[in-house]
Amino acid sequence: MGCLRLILGDQLTHTLPVLTDAVKSKDLVLMAEVREEATYVPHHKKKIAFLFSAMRHFAVELRDEGYTVDYVDYRNEDNQGSLLEQVKYQLKQHNLNKVVVTEPGEHRLKQSMAQWSNVLGVDVDILPDNRFLATPDDFSRWAEGRKQLRMEFFYREMRRRYSVLMDGDKPIGGKWNYDEQNRKPMPETHKVPSPTTFEPDELTKEVLKLVEDEFDDHFGQLTPFSMAVTRKQALQVLNEFIEKRLPDFGQYQDAMVEGKPWLYHSHLSFHINCGLLTPKEVIMAAEQAYHAGTAPLNSAEGFIRQILGWREYVRGFYWHFMPSLKSDNYFHHDRALPAFFWDARTNMNCMRQCIKETRDHAYAHHIQRLMVLGNFCLLTGLSPAAVQEWYLLVYADAYEWVELPNVAGMILYSDGGNLASKPYVSSGSYINKMSNYCKNCGYKVSKKTGEDACPFNYLYWRFIDAHSERLRGNPRMGMIYKTFDRMSDDKIQTMRDDGARFLARLSRNEEV
Repeated sequence: MGCLRLILGDQLTHTLPVLTDAVKSKDLVLMAEVREEATYVPHHKKKIAFLFSAMRHFAVELRDEGYTVDYVDYRNEDNQGSLLEQVKYQLKQHNLNKVVVTEPGEHRLKQSMAQWSNVLGVDVDILPDNRFLATPDDFSRWAEGRKQLRMEFFYREMRRRYSVLMDGDKPIGGKWNYDEQNRKPMPETHKVPSPTTFEPDELTKEVLKLVEDEFDDHFGQLTPFSMAVTRKQALQVLNEFIEKRLPDFGQYQDAMVEGKPWLYHSHLSFHINCGLLTPKEVIMAAEQAYHAGTAPLNSAEGFIRQILGWREYVRGFYWHFMPSLKSDNYFHHDRALPAFFWDARTNMNCMRQCIKETRDHAYAHHIQRLMVLGNFCLLTGLSPAAVQEWYLLVYADAYEWVELPNVAGMILYSDGGNLASKPYVSSGSYINKMSNYCKNCGYKVSKKTGEDACPFNYLYWRFIDAHSERLRGNPRMGMIYKTFDRMSDDKIQTMRDDGARFLARLSRNEEV
């Protein structure tokens, strides 16, 4: 008898052991578009379309390679609605006596799969995911005994381990991190290369029609749709990034420009996180560009740090701190998510731009997610659970293992500092420095208080004031509290009052 080899929607990689160990003449590969996974949060329409199309194309490739594939599409009359029920059904239909699957990227699903053998009455092998460069156990060994789990030190060990941008045991250039060279605002006249796009083929058009019919009530714009949905297309995105955008990626990676959502970013997280590209090949491509002299060190290092450092780190962090990470609420925040997070109807132009781009593309780059949207979420005390769900459903590259540490640890500081060394909050001055958003805003970034003052200004100092007891002892907050302590009582009270009025309007879902 053969075995059932289950492939999930974010496991579209030909070199996974679940495939390479298969006996093509006996084993059955199962892929399924199940309702439970598509709707446990109401994912962005483009996210669903991207994954369903990529899955269908991957199934075609597997059949071309000689695998026997049962692909259960969303409307198939044999679709059982959940992965467990679908596996149970296929085992019975094909008289198979074993299940093999790559470990999933979500805690809830891994906990469920751990019980599958008892439920199904057959052996269930859960194989490690070999696409990551550090295992969860690697992270836990690194974390053991450390008072602080800072990504920078994990990143350095990964650089040494894989000899990336290294000169012997020293970093090339003499420094591990060139972040200070990666914070330039974009000049007004700068022309940015266009992103790599593709016309939908017939398979993708079928998926777009399905999503239009079945997920019409989900957030986001479905069309135009131009995402890479095959490995061949994803490799083209990688190659064009390395050639056209990596050279200037470093200096402008934190910049934000109204009407230009893509800038110099790679847009590769879609394809890495679902398996069409592997992190190792992406890292090697950037490193080779540096050695070939086509990309400066600050660009290559900054990009590699996002993958070899940050991506590997947050995955290890996720498994190390689950399940408590999901329920942590250090500041006891509980405000409901404002309605404008769905319709972008706000006078704050920075928020309007980032939400509109998220709605239209299922994408916003990391500074938009952290220092505009996330900054607002923390300053206004939004519920961590509501914010986590929003970030998980609106971005096409979001899976819980990568979304949750970023949101709970980096954006909301709801884990109390296990991930970040301080809360990532700022006034409007940072947004004004790194973007042109403030020029077309309904508020004045130069004003600190008053009806037409930038809300980020008084909300920032209100946050510093409100959480003084928790944050004053943080060494990285020392200068901020010295500034705060020099403020007059009248100024502090005015900011408290402005903040309270704004938050009251927010809670009533009035336009802000």
